[in-house]
Amino acid sequence: MKKVTGTFLTFLVLLLITVNSLYGQSNNAGLYKNGQMRTSEEGFAAEEFRRGVQAFYRGSYNESVLQFEKALSYLPEDTLILEWLGKAYYYSGLEGTAIQNWNRAVSSGYSGLLLNNKIEIVRERRISESSADGGQRYTEAGVFPGNFNGNLIFSGPISVLPNNNGTNWILSYGSNDLVLMDLNGLVVNRITGPINGFDRPVDIIRLKDGNLLISESAGDRLSVFSSKGRFISYIGEKGRGLGQFVGPQYLAQDNRNNIYVSDYGNSRVDVFDKDGKPLFFFGKPQSDFEGLKGPTGIAAIEDSIYVCDDIKGAIYEFDQAGNFKRILVEPKTFRHPESMKVWNNYLVVCDSNKVISVDTETGATYTNVTTGNAPSRLTSAVPDVNGNVIVTDVKTNEVYVMAKMQELVGGLFVQIERVNASKFPEVVVDLKVENRHRSPVVGLKENNFYITEDKRPVAKLKYLGSGSNNSYADITLIIDRSTYTSRYEEQVNTVVREIASAMNNSGTLRIVSAGKIPASEYTGHPKGAKDFNSSALKIPVSSDVSLDLAIRLASNDLINAGRKRAIIFISAGKVTLSAFEKYSLAETTAYMNNNHISFLSVRVNQSADDEEIEYLVKNTPGDEYYLFRPEGLSRIVDDILDIPNGIYSFSYTSTMTTNFGQKYLPVEVEAYLLNRSGRDETGYFAPLQ
Repeated sequence: MKKVTGTFLTFLVLLLITVNSLYGQSNNAGLYKNGQMRTSEEGFAAEEFRRGVQAFYRGSYNESVLQFEKALSYLPEDTLILEWLGKAYYYSGLEGTAIQNWNRAVSSGYSGLLLNNKIEIVRERRISESSADGGQRYTEAGVFPGNFNGNLIFSGPISVLPNNNGTNWILSYGSNDLVLMDLNGLVVNRITGPINGFDRPVDIIRLKDGNLLISESAGDRLSVFSSKGRFISYIGEKGRGLGQFVGPQYLAQDNRNNIYVSDYGNSRVDVFDKDGKPLFFFGKPQSDFEGLKGPTGIAAIEDSIYVCDDIKGAIYEFDQAGNFKRILVEPKTFRHPESMKVWNNYLVVCDSNKVISVDTETGATYTNVTTGNAPSRLTSAVPDVNGNVIVTDVKTNEVYVMAKMQELVGGLFVQIERVNASKFPEVVVDLKVENRHRSPVVGLKENNFYITEDKRPVAKLKYLGSGSNNSYADITLIIDRSTYTSRYEEQVNTVVREIASAMNNSGTLRIVSAGKIPASEYTGHPKGAKDFNSSALKIPVSSDVSLDLAIRLASNDLINAGRKRAIIFISAGKVTLSAFEKYSLAETTAYMNNNHISFLSVRVNQSADDEEIEYLVKNTPGDEYYLFRPEGLSRIVDDILDIPNGIYSFSYTSTMTTNFGQKYLPVEVEAYLLNRSGRDETGYFAPLQ
């Protein structure tokens, strides 16, 4: 009996090895020799590889690098291991090392287009910065017609207002309504105005308090709506006195929250405070200015107000009191300028069949979009959250989605970030969608994705949501413990307390001390820091602060945090000589960017940030703040929540066999948006049995 049982067990082991070899042939071709039993080296490599994949999906990138390096010690030129090793280095922020390993995989026989495309995109990101270049040319990536299959969607689209979730408000002059559309062109909501409706609306902007402001040219009034489209109140009335209009057109709000309205019929600009109280108007002749003739587009940047003149074809610059400063763009430059919107330090102007950007320093103009010789009247062009420009054409009754040519040709950059198979056969996949310049693509829906396993559609696919919809943020505060910042202990205490309060009891707050050796000081509910005091910190003040290590420590804790995640650096704006001794600035920013972590700086004094801090802020989604700025720090958490996030989550039921958790299970994702698409593929292991 023992002999029979032993023979049977030997047969069973050989059968399992053979089956495993066959699985490897179809799914892990690099780890197994086709048609042959695994050698001991291949077996050891497969086990280390499995551990590396699981460590990667836990967010333990350093551990995964070690496991993949061990696997390579058994199979030095295995293309699958090299690809994964490069991926682990990429998410660790070491993009140069990642590219080296991916290139090794290519030279060792990897022939997939996906990896070559990834190498190209990552290399391009490392040598060029994404910016709002006024000279960029845009081409049509999609179009939303006003009539579709005989159904009227909108008539005479005249203005557009993009939202942070990827949707757009389309204001229609002809149909007197406001339509909310998603980025696929589907109508989400329709607002017809107050009880008596809109009366020839022209422009829409979002006020600093989140409400929407709409001008009605025939109604000679402004309408205030909530962010959801509920009517609140009117501003102004017909007339020529203070607070009155004759044909109000375009709108703007400055950094003092004052509202500016181009009043075409009165040939002036009307100014109101944030509550709609009339303040003054300007644009009449002055000693060195002959006055506005036909004011249309209007924009506010810092302490300057810019106004287009339709009759003169020029742009004029005024201060916030309405005093003429200069001619920014000479008369007769434009034919019929309409709206003028702000994009960084550029003004984006619609002029007949063109969209033109204007440099606010020099007044130089660049043509970004042209519709050719076809009948066209472009009235509004606004950059959206995905880096496109949304353009309304009132004559053709269409809304265009314009993209940079290289973005349209290069497609989307799709990355499968996490696969959770702990409850196999239920599998949860987190993926990230970006453009080629690292900007996240938000607003995608389930029908924008196609998910397969081993090239077959998955079963019971379910869309779990988008990171952009998260209503809370996980935040880590890094407190500079340098001798320079130690002079401002009370100010540091104030910053921590204000941020903890601004989190409104949502999310997780972490505090890290940045000293010679950084350390974690607190992790928990925000209310636990409401009485924070620097004197309780464990890390002593030092003249030598390793900011790079502090950021790495803070980032490590945020990798598995909520979708909205940020580091806030609290300091007096100075860094020490050895601040980035172990990890360079480029590696530090790449680590945060590749794990979608924002970096913000809060200064406790009035001096400017050192260039190293400015670099971190500029090259990650974030901003600089001063403790005693007029508006305070109460909005800093809202600013973090407003940062676009291109993470999407899905679940499905796998139909694949796991070989007791030893089999490498493939999954592929394709994302589609109008005329662009992107693809990624990876694999995972089910739990061992």
